[in-house]
Amino acid sequence: MADSAGTEAAARVADVLMLFTDGPDFLGVSAIARELDLSKAVVHRILQTLLQRGLIASHSDSRGYSLGPAAAALGARALRESRLRTAAMPVLRELQRLTGETTTVSAVVPGGRVYLDQVESGLEIKMTVEVGRRFPLHAGSSSTCILAFLPAAERDVVLAGELTALTDRTIVDAAALSERLDRVAGCGYARSDGERQAGAASVAAPVFGFDGSVLGAISVCGPGARIDDTTTERFIPVLRSAADEISRALGWRGGLPTR
Repeated sequence: MADSAGTEAAARVADVLMLFTDGPDFLGVSAIARELDLSKAVVHRILQTLLQRGLIASHSDSRGYSLGPAAAALGARALRESRLRTAAMPVLRELQRLTGETTTVSAVVPGGRVYLDQVESGLEIKMTVEVGRRFPLHAGSSSTCILAFLPAAERDVVLAGELTALTDRTIVDAAALSERLDRVAGCGYARSDGERQAGAASVAAPVFGFDGSVLGAISVCGPGARIDDTTTERFIPVLRSAADEISRALGWRGGLPTR
């Protein structure tokens, strides 16, 4: 019983911390309690523990909390030691040079994926991404590219869950999304035009580990007016070659795995 209670308590602390990667910059006790279906008293105790350890910071003007310096240090350490990011960055720099647009690398995390890093376009009008924030797997090229190659059970959990509309172009019908994922799994890349962020477009390819599991995705992204059908067709070969190079650096020796 003690082990079970300890595990549950640890899970609650982790869930509270993870909320700060998804939502607004500041979260209050009431908002956290509603989101996690916990009592305000429990949330308050967790926040005080995290506050004492510097993992969150309090803000009297907003009566809320944000991630603290200790969380930033943990995040920075995780980025430095990410094998996926280390393998991807030199490839992304070359991919950015070839395409002229911003290039990104994302990693799978529980409940979604996060951008690990980006190489920004040198153009005046460009797209940039928010590194470290968790995004859902049902919208956007990097997300759907990852989702298409996850094990069937994990994919089904996402399809059965809430498919929130992030823009008016987000696919929120599970059957339509499932068909799209099948196409992505077949061709090895995903394209997005304003479905996660209005006015932005991207094309992404998956990155695999030594055992064939999908670790994340890389993408080329920019304003929708520039990433049109013709541009996408030009980007696909260099994008897939870049993704294959990163996968090989991480130990994968095959082609596209089958789900």
